[in-house]
Amino acid sequence: MAGSRNLRAGLIGLGAMGRHHARVLREMDGVELVAVADPAGDPHGVAGALPVLHDVQALIAAGLDMAVVAVPTIYHEPIALALAEAGVHTLIEKPVADSGAAGQRIVDAFVAAGLVGAVGHIERFNPALQELRRRLADGELGAIYQIITRRQGPFPARIADVGVVKDLASHDIDLTAWVAQSPYATISAQVAHRSGRQFEDMVLATGSLANGIMVNHTVNWLSPMKERVTVVTGERGAFVADTASADLTFYANGTVPTEWDSIAAFRGVSEGDVIRYALAKREPLRVEHEAFRDAILGISKDIVTLEEGLATLRVAEAMVASAQSGQSVRLG
Repeated sequence: MAGSRNLRAGLIGLGAMGRHHARVLREMDGVELVAVADPAGDPHGVAGALPVLHDVQALIAAGLDMAVVAVPTIYHEPIALALAEAGVHTLIEKPVADSGAAGQRIVDAFVAAGLVGAVGHIERFNPALQELRRRLADGELGAIYQIITRRQGPFPARIADVGVVKDLASHDIDLTAWVAQSPYATISAQVAHRSGRQFEDMVLATGSLANGIMVNHTVNWLSPMKERVTVVTGERGAFVADTASADLTFYANGTVPTEWDSIAAFRGVSEGDVIRYALAKREPLRVEHEAFRDAILGISKDIVTLEEGLATLRVAEAMVASAQSGQSVRLG
């Protein structure tokens, strides 16, 4: 393992997401990108002077401390298991695997090898959500009642092996459990297939967390507008995090008395001050990679662990199962 030298990093998968991983790995302190692999070649020209290797075994042969897996989800398990057997710390793009059983085998392999494994749920590293989590932890909202997410946009042609639940809704599942610091207890969902693919392209889900917070997720690939919004409502108002712009806004409950009798008779809240916070906006992917590097070095543990990635995948599978059965699914 590295001492004062740079960590030797490998990347497998040079597609739409892999090209960004390659850029960040090259720009990071303490890390050197020494090998890349993709059996489909290098469509975005990110390899530079490095040869494009054919498979994970060739990647491992380069002598790695750490690796990033950015291949289609169906290949996560065999590649991750090979890296675990070779003693390589690994960051796997979300979802951790294409099934809960495969995800469990990955978790077991990395635990047995004593390696750092992480999942690329990048929304956790969005500055708006990090600031939201900090303010909730400080009690600024008081009791949390409800978390709503909306994640909508056009269909990404690069996704071919999973549906919108595992690819997109997994972001919302992970960030909701993390922001609330509570696992899911129940989930109920409906899905739709409108684009002619075998996988669902639209989901509406509602449920509850173990701590009693209500949750609701609207996710699809069928919207001409792109929306990435998380709304957390509590006893003192509501936070709205827009992760597309990395903005966080607080809508406070009003304290000014209402003099209009027909409205004042309603026992609810009124509109108060609105604050949009000024945030330092660092690139989430860079922050994610720095957290993974620091976890390998034993400096911090601010990563999305394989166990957390597996928990998210199990909720996603429960969404699909609920849609198929028409019944709410209880988790854990």
